[in-house]
Amino acid sequence: MALLDDLKQRVTDGDAPGTVALTKELMASGVAPETILNDGLIAAMAHVGQLFESGEYFVPEMLVSARAMKGALELLRPALAAANVQAIGKIVIGTVQGDLHDIGKNLVAMMMEGAGFEVIDLGVDVSPDKFINAVGTHKPNFIGMSALLTTTMPKMKTTIEALKAAGLRDSVKVMIGGAPVTEKYAAEIGADLFAPDASSAANRARQALVG
Repeated sequence: MALLDDLKQRVTDGDAPGTVALTKELMASGVAPETILNDGLIAAMAHVGQLFESGEYFVPEMLVSARAMKGALELLRPALAAANVQAIGKIVIGTVQGDLHDIGKNLVAMMMEGAGFEVIDLGVDVSPDKFINAVGTHKPNFIGMSALLTTTMPKMKTTIEALKAAGLRDSVKVMIGGAPVTEKYAAEIGADLFAPDASSAANRARQALVG
């Protein structure tokens, strides 16, 4: 459908007003909200991720595309709920205790939404207890922890140990990332997944879910 192709292009270009206007037009013309989500928004963000991985897009371009997608998603949410369209999975995400950086975490959250996940964003400076409470409340498939400071990275291990102590470790997969974080560190602290950037975070979460 030409309008859906146009919607994908508007998201890819980061045209937020155009994305919202086209989403309204598609909804008004009777296109199913799930079709708009899957064939428009999710397809667009998958393409944006590919552009990032190939070096054609950088973080600023990803951010404007993700914000355009998010504006359309806000419009779609009531229709998706009414149609009982389920998210493919759920992730609780936050920057660890002592760390107030949020740009990378916010981009991961938006890319996760663009991949079809329900995202519970706990914000920054998130204590292990807050992660534990969120897992108990929301029953997510994943916890996503971010750190930009080497001094706050140990809180990732502390949170994993707290999950074990609470008897919740086996119920959730732990993904970590952030500028100083490495795959080696993820293995050392017992995380399930490491993502070097927002695009790979969304891809690896989807892969982990569907196998």
